[in-house]
Amino acid sequence: MNLQIVGLNRFLRLAANTVVIALLTAQVARAGVMDDLARPQSGRSMRATSTMRIGEVRRGPASERKINPKAEPRGDLDEASNWDNFNVPPGETHVMLDEKGPGAITHIWLTFLGPEPQPWAPKGSANHQEMLLRMYWDGNPRPAVEAPVGDFFASCFGKRSEVISLPVVVEDGDSYNSFWRMPFRKSARIEIVNQSDKPISLLYYNIDWVKLDKLPKDTPYFYAQYRQEYPCQHGKDYVILDTKGKGHYVGTVLAVRTRSPAWFGEGDEKIYIDGEAKASIWGTGTEDYFLSAWGLKKTSTPYFGVPYFDQWGIVGGHTSAYRWHLNDPIVFNKGIKVTMEHFGWISPDENPQHKSTSWNEREDDYASVAFWYQTGTPTFTARAPDARERTLPNLDRVIAYARDFADAAHHGAGETTAQQLESYDGPQLLYQPKQAGGAWVEIPFEVKRKEPLRLLLNLTKSYDFGRYQVFLNGVKLGGVMDGYSPQVVNEEFHLLDFWPEPGTYTLRLECVGRNPASQGYYLGLESVRLRERRPRVTEYGFDKDTDWRKDPVLYQ
Repeated sequence: MNLQIVGLNRFLRLAANTVVIALLTAQVARAGVMDDLARPQSGRSMRATSTMRIGEVRRGPASERKINPKAEPRGDLDEASNWDNFNVPPGETHVMLDEKGPGAITHIWLTFLGPEPQPWAPKGSANHQEMLLRMYWDGNPRPAVEAPVGDFFASCFGKRSEVISLPVVVEDGDSYNSFWRMPFRKSARIEIVNQSDKPISLLYYNIDWVKLDKLPKDTPYFYAQYRQEYPCQHGKDYVILDTKGKGHYVGTVLAVRTRSPAWFGEGDEKIYIDGEAKASIWGTGTEDYFLSAWGLKKTSTPYFGVPYFDQWGIVGGHTSAYRWHLNDPIVFNKGIKVTMEHFGWISPDENPQHKSTSWNEREDDYASVAFWYQTGTPTFTARAPDARERTLPNLDRVIAYARDFADAAHHGAGETTAQQLESYDGPQLLYQPKQAGGAWVEIPFEVKRKEPLRLLLNLTKSYDFGRYQVFLNGVKLGGVMDGYSPQVVNEEFHLLDFWPEPGTYTLRLECVGRNPASQGYYLGLESVRLRERRPRVTEYGFDKDTDWRKDPVLYQ
């Protein structure tokens, strides 16, 4: 793959980010935030940091390490003076801040290595969904903030995503910044819990706060709580927050993994204020709550955004979005309940009338973080489950890895090689024919029982990839698959919804040419997969006896 093209893509992305940041800065100025800079400020600025300190030993065997967060920072010329980070082993908790009040946290910055193997972490590292962020105010044993690090910073699914907004900024997907103001009276403690079986590698952080003489009696505290439903409960709206007390709601992060075809986001937000039986704040659709229209697409703005969106309408698609109520906080005096309907379009084989309509209760996977301020003690009982439970369940019943079929019997003219990309846990099969004629790849797989499944390919698109036609046991499926993309990207190509009989099947991809913009005829294939459909597809059984060979169907 051409490094010059990769470099150009990065340059263009950074240029676009510069424009966004400039617009964001202008927006901040218009919002009046900078007006406070010309007013007297109270208190004294402080910082908790991962900087290397005198007398500390952070490398070598655990028995020899010494940590002293109250020692003076080290500033000599020895290289160890620059070891301003921590490695947090699996199962351990690292305290980033532990201070007495009164005070207010004004900014949090942290970073760490990504999960992929690299020289500083040859076996890889924890991803940010496996790290749990907890914050405690005034010695309360119940954390006021409890959320996976990624989700707190609007970067869900364990994926590193860029976020450019007012209270949260994740620059280039790896520099995590929070500007939420977090007051405390007696004490504040911020910790990060490694719930992975891999270490948190090279954890750097700066936490800025202001030490104050006092806080007004009516000062509300900052809260953020994660919860999830895999999948959403039938007959019940998804609950984002439910608490009693006085305060104001300031933000939502929502992550959705679809388990059905088509569009998930017709459900309305329904917000109940001060114990009312019927929601007085009632929206018009999920994308509307997130201030978009006619669906969601990847975007990042000061008040709302969609940091991650992979594919529209597939089984297993991922969408994450944030909505900050900064100029429009939702005020409550006795309590608030924030919910979201999980309704949307659905395929005919999941509809009891065998129709495709826009209003069906869906059973997708939801996870969220609620952000709010309140006085008194919150009554929200949700707690973040362990990282193993936060990991989305695998929907694939059969996975045939293409790399296992790299021998000459399974491909035509051209060479094959195993190629490791960041998108995949293991190598993909890279097939490199020099021309379309005689270029093909075959992947066999076995079906053990008859059930409704979706057939799909997990593959790579790139600037030198070709166009391929897909066949299953000789039956042509869909149109031509174009593997060209100016950037190297991972994509799923969905092919067929069917009830296959038990037996052995062969998927064949035949090269039929290339995109005029492509430099070659290559194919990058990670796997062939059979993905489960929702149980109601089995219950209704509309297509159980349909012969997919005569009428191949893909519901969208």
